[in-house]
Amino acid sequence: MAGLERPARRAVIVGGLGGLSAAAIAACAPSAPEEPAGGEEGASSAGTETLTIATTTDVVNFNPVVGNSRSDQWVTGLMYPRLLTIAGDGTKEAELATEWGYVDPTTGYYEIRGDFAWSDGTPLTAGDVAWTLNAVKRDAPSGTFYGQLAEFVQATAVSDTRVEFTMTAPNSSLVDEIGFWGCVVPRHVFEPAGSIADFANDGSGGGWVSAGPYVLTAVQAGQSYTLERVAKYPLVEGGVPVAAKVVYRVFPDVNTEILALRSGEADVIANALPPAQVEQLRGTDGLAVQEATGLGYAHMVYNMDNPDLAKTEVRQALARAADYEAIRQVALSGQAVSTGSSPLMPVLARYHDPSITEYPFDPDASRALLQRAGYTADADGMFGLSFRLIYSLQDSVTSQWAQMVKDSSAQAGIEIRLQGSERNTYLAQTNDGDYDVYAGNFAIMDDPVLNFSLSYLPGGAINYTNVDDPALNELIAQGARATDLDEKVAVFREAAKLVHEQVYDNIMYTQNLFFAHSDEWSGFISRPSELLSIINPVSVASATKSAS
Repeated sequence: MAGLERPARRAVIVGGLGGLSAAAIAACAPSAPEEPAGGEEGASSAGTETLTIATTTDVVNFNPVVGNSRSDQWVTGLMYPRLLTIAGDGTKEAELATEWGYVDPTTGYYEIRGDFAWSDGTPLTAGDVAWTLNAVKRDAPSGTFYGQLAEFVQATAVSDTRVEFTMTAPNSSLVDEIGFWGCVVPRHVFEPAGSIADFANDGSGGGWVSAGPYVLTAVQAGQSYTLERVAKYPLVEGGVPVAAKVVYRVFPDVNTEILALRSGEADVIANALPPAQVEQLRGTDGLAVQEATGLGYAHMVYNMDNPDLAKTEVRQALARAADYEAIRQVALSGQAVSTGSSPLMPVLARYHDPSITEYPFDPDASRALLQRAGYTADADGMFGLSFRLIYSLQDSVTSQWAQMVKDSSAQAGIEIRLQGSERNTYLAQTNDGDYDVYAGNFAIMDDPVLNFSLSYLPGGAINYTNVDDPALNELIAQGARATDLDEKVAVFREAAKLVHEQVYDNIMYTQNLFFAHSDEWSGFISRPSELLSIINPVSVASATKSAS
């Protein structure tokens, strides 16, 4: 999810996957990966180069359990490890954890590596993992991490390398989702600060402490964030990050980023390329373009706190007042595909239901729906409905299709007022529910139990429609309780049909993403989504500059 970028709403995750079978428990506990070479052997591979990464947004929160914006996660992700990472089909893979699964239906566990240490020399142990989980649950910081913990009760470090945690009810998604969306912070740094939700972690107490490949050493707000290599990082070949420094530089927009990449001021662009630039940059001497699997989607949602948008016919009319194929061809240069207006995307092959089809672009049908809802058109064909659509100005693709939605909605007699804002203002508006129509993107929507719970249950962290539908709530609960995969798939397909019919979410497209870097740098390791892409910690630590 990237993007889960709504910072404050509390998530609700329903419980109950019955008694997990022994097979299900075992399936969630993969073997440990091979250990990389030790630090001493790999020391000769370390270089003196600086890798400069371009971004368009400042860091808002240095506390990784609070931060939700992309730059927050990109910078803090180089310091605070995740237990798990993610593959192109949404399945989870080892990172700090080597094994994970369930002791019994209401007890999860992680076995972690024993060769990680914080940059001040303190070993990273299961005690840090357990303390982080318990502190986030106790202090309820705003952000995605806390959104995973509704059913979490208590974590215990049963050894230096094993954490077990209890749950209020069985949920076979929880170990994977906590492991991926959470991070681990140093207990000896965060605990003395009091509430984990209030700790700024701004370096004012003597600097930052990292167990990632780099540690933040200098901040120039609005300009740059400098990180220096740690002495040991076991997840890369040789055990030592290659580049000596990583600098995130802030540029005003993606066009300026591209100019900086061409001129050599930047080596990598962190955010995905606008579709129109992909082929152009792919053919540019000195540059390389890499693809990352898309596990997310773009969508619009309609705030049901607005009395007009609370009417199903109005939401259905809006859904039929957007030309999705034109959006994909024009704004995305044909590099996106339909999800069938369904939150169960084609990439989630087990769950995707091809019988759920995309909303047709049909202004006449929109008008008929509005008339059925009691609205009357004036002499100009307008129905007196005016809705404010918010979006991020840093998102060039959404900025383009938002204008297309405005124009096509006018054909249906609906006025759309566009309000593009700087990204952090946009996130604040989202958090405050200050919108009629929200337009945005999620980078990773990988698990139906979690995604539907966060998106459509009352209090869900990304329930932007503010929906509370008892029938949908019960379907999500049934899906969470299902122990048989076929039953689980059937229930979530039924839930997706309800979301589609009631337009609780208007899923517009999904796409793979493309990222550009200087061809003087190689060794990047692509992970799904804009959140990870080629600037995930292992990739950044593995990047190597060719000899001059």
